[in-house]
Amino acid sequence: MPDKSQTPNTNPQEIELPQSIISEFARFLAPEMRKFYESEEGQRMFAEWQAEQGKKQL
Repeated sequence: MPDKSQTPNTNPQEIELPQSIISEFARFLAPEMRKFYESEEGQRMFAEWQAEQGKKQL
């Protein structure tokens, strides 16, 4: 039976990534998100999301 300290962590919610990887991903993702939300489709989807949020608060 393997020692518990040597068993790989298989729970995806407990994976720890180095800060450098998180920062690189954020530098890639932020401009892509900005482009999407500046597009017509992104603005339409955001307006729909806002309308849904307003309904949930009633």
